[in-house]
Amino acid sequence: MKRHFRDYIPLLAVAGIILVIDQWTKYLVRTRIPYSEVWAPWNWLLPFARVVHWQNTGAAFGMFQGMNLVFMILAIIVSGAIIYYFPFVPKEDWLIRLALGIQLGGALGNLIDRIQYGAVTDFISVGSFAVFNVADASISVGVVLLVLGMWLREKRLEREKKAGAVSSPPDSNAPPEHSDGG
Repeated sequence: MKRHFRDYIPLLAVAGIILVIDQWTKYLVRTRIPYSEVWAPWNWLLPFARVVHWQNTGAAFGMFQGMNLVFMILAIIVSGAIIYYFPFVPKEDWLIRLALGIQLGGALGNLIDRIQYGAVTDFISVGSFAVFNVADASISVGVVLLVLGMWLREKRLEREKKAGAVSSPPDSNAPPEHSDGG
């Protein structure tokens, strides 16, 4: 049982860090900025980046509003899949393991908001891009890292396969090669 729990320490550590940062920043926004109000430390920054207190009952980019329950169920399924799959990812695939931890932290961060407040608190507003939060950014970064990690894994496996084919000893079960003298 201890060994099984130890397998999850990296996942839980990364997810925990993301979760704490996400919930702390959302708490600051909810307690210090009135709903729909905008804040920026300098006025010149406003056209480019600002903090705005916003609520989202849909998905990323404000799509599928009012589907909070669907996204709660989806977050539970995704979190369960990550927790189930994580121990099967080899330790040398550290980028994939990191990506799963980041995604788990993001999924749980938004799930907590949906359960506790009925909507996700969004607050990061950059240019004319949709308003998002640390959990959203973590999920997006996690997806990019997952794809990159899987690509790097495939490249590594291809190299290992080529190296194995070049340096592998002859098969002892294979019949000896015969020369026909010609």
